[in-house]
Amino acid sequence: MNVFVSGSLAYDRIMDFPGRFSDHIMPDKIHNLNVSFNVNSLVERPGGTAGNISYCLVLLGEKPHTLATIGYDYSRYFAWMDKSNVPKNGVKIVETQPTAGAYITTDIEDNQITGFHPGAMMFTSDFDFDIFKAEESIGILAPGNLDDMINYSRIYKEKGIRHIFDPGQSLPIWTGDGLKECIDGAEILIANDYEMGLISRS
Repeated sequence: MNVFVSGSLAYDRIMDFPGRFSDHIMPDKIHNLNVSFNVNSLVERPGGTAGNISYCLVLLGEKPHTLATIGYDYSRYFAWMDKSNVPKNGVKIVETQPTAGAYITTDIEDNQITGFHPGAMMFTSDFDFDIFKAEESIGILAPGNLDDMINYSRIYKEKGIRHIFDPGQSLPIWTGDGLKECIDGAEILIANDYEMGLISRS
């Protein structure tokens, strides 16, 4: 079975703040916020929706095609993929941008502040499906480059490839028509209760 996983590849940079964000944010000054947090630790991990899903599929014995972009700082990510036996076919290198990065700071009450830079994810991965048979394939559309999500959805429908649509954290950037187009024809829609509410209102 050919499993195509489209989405993001990103470096997750995780920081722990040894206090409470609420102790440093004045509610009456929230309109003029200017605050800094000194963190105790910084851990970098390979992540992203496509990377995480492909890794889990490898653990289940699959050899997925990861359809995503990665930046000029790909060496650490590729080293992890090699070590984890995650195939790199389908990954497109964007030499002019860094790999997407999530900067996550967590306080002692598990509140989080996250900044995300898309970097190479701003570019499409442009995978060629011509040599693959539809009846031997399945696609997973996870949050990533929006054009990729729309284009791969159309390709899967045109070729008759069964696919799963998981818009997840990309939901705020969708239009109602685009979202409906990608849901129509998908074998499975994945969303939690909150996300289903957003989808219903779109």
